[in-house]
Amino acid sequence: MWGWIAVSLLIAVVVLAVIGEVIMHRAAPILKGRVIETLSTRFNSRVEMDGFDVSLVNGLEVSGSGLRIFPEDEVVAAGATEPLIELGHFSFHADWTGLFAKPMHVGTVHVTGMAIHIPPKEMRAQAPKGRRHLGQIKIVVDQIVFDDSKLVIGTLKPDKDPLDFEMSQIVMRNVGPDAPWDYDATLVNAIPRGDIHAKGTFGPWNNDSPGDSTVTGHYTFNHADLDTIKGISGILSSVGDFTGQLNDITVDGTTETPDFSLDTANHKMPLHTKFHAIVDGTSGDTYLKPVEARLGASDFTSSGEVINVKGKGHIIDLDVTVPNGRIQDFLQLAVKTTPVMMTGQLQMKTKLHIPPGKESVTRKIGLKGGFTLRQIHFTNPEVEDKVDMLSLRAQGDPKAAKPGAEDVHSQMVGQFVMDAGKLSFSKLDYSLPGAEVALKGEYTLDGETFEFAGKVRTNAKLSQMVASKWKSLLLKPVDPFFKKDGAGAEIPIRVSGTRSAPKFGLDLHHKAEKELAGQKP
Repeated sequence: MWGWIAVSLLIAVVVLAVIGEVIMHRAAPILKGRVIETLSTRFNSRVEMDGFDVSLVNGLEVSGSGLRIFPEDEVVAAGATEPLIELGHFSFHADWTGLFAKPMHVGTVHVTGMAIHIPPKEMRAQAPKGRRHLGQIKIVVDQIVFDDSKLVIGTLKPDKDPLDFEMSQIVMRNVGPDAPWDYDATLVNAIPRGDIHAKGTFGPWNNDSPGDSTVTGHYTFNHADLDTIKGISGILSSVGDFTGQLNDITVDGTTETPDFSLDTANHKMPLHTKFHAIVDGTSGDTYLKPVEARLGASDFTSSGEVINVKGKGHIIDLDVTVPNGRIQDFLQLAVKTTPVMMTGQLQMKTKLHIPPGKESVTRKIGLKGGFTLRQIHFTNPEVEDKVDMLSLRAQGDPKAAKPGAEDVHSQMVGQFVMDAGKLSFSKLDYSLPGAEVALKGEYTLDGETFEFAGKVRTNAKLSQMVASKWKSLLLKPVDPFFKKDGAGAEIPIRVSGTRSAPKFGLDLHHKAEKELAGQKP
């Protein structure tokens, strides 16, 4: 009896081995055919695969490599050279009974090294609309897990780089043919460096124009290191929502940078922004409409564009408006000296331009605009005393013009250009009780030097601005030479030196003014 049992068991093992061998040899081509037909039908495209393996050790274990899904023939003929989708490796597990089920059900597919190349719109337009691949969906998948993937949206514009997104991991669920897919993704942002976590929906996939496939979601971007942008620093966090198509995405969000700074000063300042942006995936250009921001205690708005330049980076052009800010917030951000040179209420409109290149942002940044400063107070007591005493003398009260005199309320209106680390003023009109000061000049952002020249128009005559009676008598004969256009006196002046050691003097021969104008004195 035991002999018959052993023979029966041996026969059973041999039969099972033969059945397994038959299934193995038949399962591989069956499953490979199902994968290719399902993908060809779903993406309406030609599909190729280099490697495909099946194991029956623990149910059906399937893996493949070198899978490529190509654009339609008309798109290839128009110049598309990359596969629409490439998979470096994929694998999934299913019950062996799935071989006999149509469609076959798969729980999770694991994919590594996926690359999606969206051809430019001009190429996609060549493909006829509505043409369908003849085939069936033979595999249904619950979710797909992608690791180390990327999305590249191409462009035919010669001055643009393709838009490239790195994605460290994506989990897609409810992967049906005609409904949006739920996703949970982590994207790698290059500049500033950091990971963006996003959850939302993608699709349905648009076979005729993949770049028009819908995407929505909510994102968080934490601990982004701004040091990856030369010239600025800080740790940025951002949250927001986006919706649109792969090649045209609208983003609404906020950013928080509690320690934002520029390398010209290295003073940390809190910066908050709320923005509405449109990203053109065909070119990589971003349009800001608008950005509402707060630097320190100063609110301002900006709108404009960030334009992708092939092989160089981006050009940033913004219109910036400060309706009622504090000059000390902007000076503290940009100027190294402490405390800042002045305080006051700031109104400003300026155009900001940052060209592409590896140079520090603070060396590249350009500003051109106008401003009004009110309630000015100079933080250097020596400077403030000179201003206060100038006001008293200009009003004809020289005896009160002493150090420690009561601070005067003054204002300034100017037109400026900022470039190469310095501010150049084509107009700088400074008004204080009893006097009007009109200057032109330059001020370096490191606060080390400034050079201004212009004129002071006073209510009082020269002889009325000195406390000594003898000096007053001596100046009376020259009063007519300085009296001009209704002013008691018009005096050419020069202001130069450094913040810690300013120098005020007369410029009777207009030497400083000619030097600033590039003329020989």
